[in-house]
Amino acid sequence: MSRRFRGYLPVVVDVETAGFNAATDALLEVSATTLTMDENGMILPDHSISRHLIPFEGANIEQAALDFTKIDLNSAFRQSIAMPEQDALGEIFKTVRKAIKAHSCTRAILVGHNASFDLAFINAAVERCGIKRNPFHPFSSFDTATLAALAFGQTVLARACKAAGIPFDNREAHSASYDTEKTAELFCAVVNTWHELGGWELALRTMPEQD
Repeated sequence: MSRRFRGYLPVVVDVETAGFNAATDALLEVSATTLTMDENGMILPDHSISRHLIPFEGANIEQAALDFTKIDLNSAFRQSIAMPEQDALGEIFKTVRKAIKAHSCTRAILVGHNASFDLAFINAAVERCGIKRNPFHPFSSFDTATLAALAFGQTVLARACKAAGIPFDNREAHSASYDTEKTAELFCAVVNTWHELGGWELALRTMPEQD
């Protein structure tokens, strides 16, 4: 795995938010799925973790965003499990760091559908919380919207999954845990297709030992 992605471990992330501005709008849900590799060089989802977050103090909350995601901030279930950003990110980052170590990688790289959005909210929360050891690369990411456009001619997650033969239930969409699961399957499908075509082995044969 470490050689496949030059020392980076792909970790699929999806966030649900109360708006589009990472600096001002609340981060409400974060889900992450680590990946692993089998003996044939095929990647597959490994471990998933999902947390509901308490909006940070002073956070902007757009009702239109809540209507879209169907998140009820006042539900008894959510209030019983939601936690502060620092605690939630701490638990997620612990899982990510464990996977980085297990695969002898040096850092994680975020995989997301429209990844810049997810990474911006993660980075903003990291800065708010004063977290010193962010396991993710601060600006690089793998975007499955772009990869799916190349591989399947689709950019919408639901349509890309269907084009890849991955079941997708629109009733479950916009839940961070479900979207992360499907994004992970989609990313694996693209990377494994390229692997089956011989692309990865060809690159390994032609790349120098040190980059």
